[in-house]
Amino acid sequence: MRRGRDVAVVIFMSAFLTSRAQHSDVVLGDTLKEVTVTSRSAQKRVGEVQIGVEKVDIATLTKVPALFGEKDIIKSIQLLPGVKSENEVSGGYQVRGGKAAQNLILLDGATVYNAGHLMGLFSTFNDDALMSGSLYKGLVPAPLGGGTASVFDISTRSGDLHDYHYGGSIGLLSAKVVAEGPIRQDRSSFLVAGRRSYLDLFLKASDKYRDNTLHFYDANVRLNFRLSPNDVLSLSFFQGRDNMGLADMMNMEWGNTTATANWLHTFGDHHYANTKLLYSNFASDVGIDMLNIYYTMKGYIRHATMQHQQSWQAGCHHHLCFGMEATHLQLQSAEWDINLLHQRERRRALTGALWLGDDWTIGSRIELSAGMRLHLFSVLGGSPYYQIDGDGNITETTEEGSGRIVKTYADVEPRLSAKVMLNGQHSLKMGYSRTSQDIHAISGMSMSMPFDRYTMTSNIVSPEQADQVAAGWFYITPHGGYDFSAEAYYKNIRNVYDYRDGKAFYSEIEIERLILGGKGRAYGLELCAHKNSGPLTGWISYTLSWSENKIEGINGGRWYTASNDRRHDVAVVGIYQLSPAWELAATWRYNTGQALTAPSAKYDIDGTTFYYYNERNGYRAPAYHRLDLSATCTKTIGRFTRIWSFGIYNAYCRYNPFTIRFKNDDKSPTGTVTEQTSLFGIVPSVSFTLKY
Repeated sequence: MRRGRDVAVVIFMSAFLTSRAQHSDVVLGDTLKEVTVTSRSAQKRVGEVQIGVEKVDIATLTKVPALFGEKDIIKSIQLLPGVKSENEVSGGYQVRGGKAAQNLILLDGATVYNAGHLMGLFSTFNDDALMSGSLYKGLVPAPLGGGTASVFDISTRSGDLHDYHYGGSIGLLSAKVVAEGPIRQDRSSFLVAGRRSYLDLFLKASDKYRDNTLHFYDANVRLNFRLSPNDVLSLSFFQGRDNMGLADMMNMEWGNTTATANWLHTFGDHHYANTKLLYSNFASDVGIDMLNIYYTMKGYIRHATMQHQQSWQAGCHHHLCFGMEATHLQLQSAEWDINLLHQRERRRALTGALWLGDDWTIGSRIELSAGMRLHLFSVLGGSPYYQIDGDGNITETTEEGSGRIVKTYADVEPRLSAKVMLNGQHSLKMGYSRTSQDIHAISGMSMSMPFDRYTMTSNIVSPEQADQVAAGWFYITPHGGYDFSAEAYYKNIRNVYDYRDGKAFYSEIEIERLILGGKGRAYGLELCAHKNSGPLTGWISYTLSWSENKIEGINGGRWYTASNDRRHDVAVVGIYQLSPAWELAATWRYNTGQALTAPSAKYDIDGTTFYYYNERNGYRAPAYHRLDLSATCTKTIGRFTRIWSFGIYNAYCRYNPFTIRFKNDDKSPTGTVTEQTSLFGIVPSVSFTLKY
């Protein structure tokens, strides 16, 4: 097996000036929500009624070693039990047997797709702008829906109400700026954060690569206004964009735009309401010049949503939430311009949801979080709809008028989590959840890409629906120094879609002709141990899991291993306070190799070699493992804090597989050789931070 041994050695030098003021005022914006998601204390892990939820604190993640020294909330959650990375550069992650496209990512309530810059090398989210987040691993509260694998609910920071803070960083790969402070003292605030890479400047300095393009940018803006003692308005905006080009041969652009307006009204000490207007737009544009034929593929997914929710503390035993939302959804799966030929596929829909939830305390030991969500999806006319036979041929085409309802789906989604406190240290949790999803990403690769083809629920494509049950045991030592958890889950998925054998994403404009639907199942065990006190803190997590699909017309109609199936996944995180100034950190990852489809036989026709594939995903790539190290020195002089950070990514230079290809080789006994490509060897980094 040949390996690409291109060792990437990048020295990341930056100066960073910022201040993270601790906000004592917790009334602005949707801060009531933020307060509930920032704690990751051991007691909360044991006492939380919701099973399958991980609370993410940005301050903790900044201590974890990262590629190129860039702090990345998406890659950091991949160190948690039940969460796996697609590969070391992808921004996609897989949760409890689900693919990356089955995760719903919300930024201040607005949907974000493909949350990674440069194919996932960097996170879409700038850590300077983030407060915290909650990752729900398939068992979600009633107000959330739209992802059958997980929901990752991320909140941005509110600006400081009292003081102004400015900062910026410049490094070898990217530059960042941040500013925050009051607009009107104690009444309103702002936060602005921006980031841009300038890898394209290095390319232009080279005669060989000067015509290539490689850069990204993102920007966050948040404004908070206290309109009255009972009313707060929060406005947030995000835009991120990538541009990659190879001379005159290929150009790829993609990115997200989101906007949120949130009005918080307080009726009293125990009753408040949130009304949100949400907009999100994910767009991709790929252009390729091949044999003097230039064609482009353009796509987008647009959400325009109105949402209203009320929360009411009904006595000391019940906390009720109820609400509704409506969304106008637009999706363009492909828009191809091949010379003068123009083809497109566009779909529109109306979605709605009603929900009711109750957190119910029963005595001193039992807590329930129960809810019901009614999900509605109406397919709208204005585009052609088809009937497809078993071979993928169109047998009938109909075209309803714009705005007319073609078909409506209604799904009832019950949600239940229960916690029993056996004593002050032990708790048992169990839960059941049904979730549905109407946006389907169809990928021909083992990792998600920004130009994957998407389709939505239609007259013949049904909503994907998942039922999950889970049970777990949680324990904390008497003084909170250690805590342990064990969770087991089983998930059954309906309407799983995959490419037909021999089909690819570009072969037909009508995506329904390329795919087949079936069912899937995933089950596993997650173990985690935390050390919470002393100079050494961190955690060890282990996940044992299975993920399988069964689709008639694929793999002979038999169950086959899903592309995201990995049997074993281990993460070890250690943070050691060596002295008041020096802090050391290390992470080690191991996982079973990716499932892949290998040729079972080959044959020649007129000198051209063709491969025959008998079993879908019947083989494994080599196992993946990697050690990352970091050391941080912090010194404070007056009002200035200086931080030097040193890091080594892939410390023992393990060349892990990125892609595996099968090539014809007449000198090999089998006539075929396997070629592995790896991306990174050892990658050192160093950065300088200055805070005021």
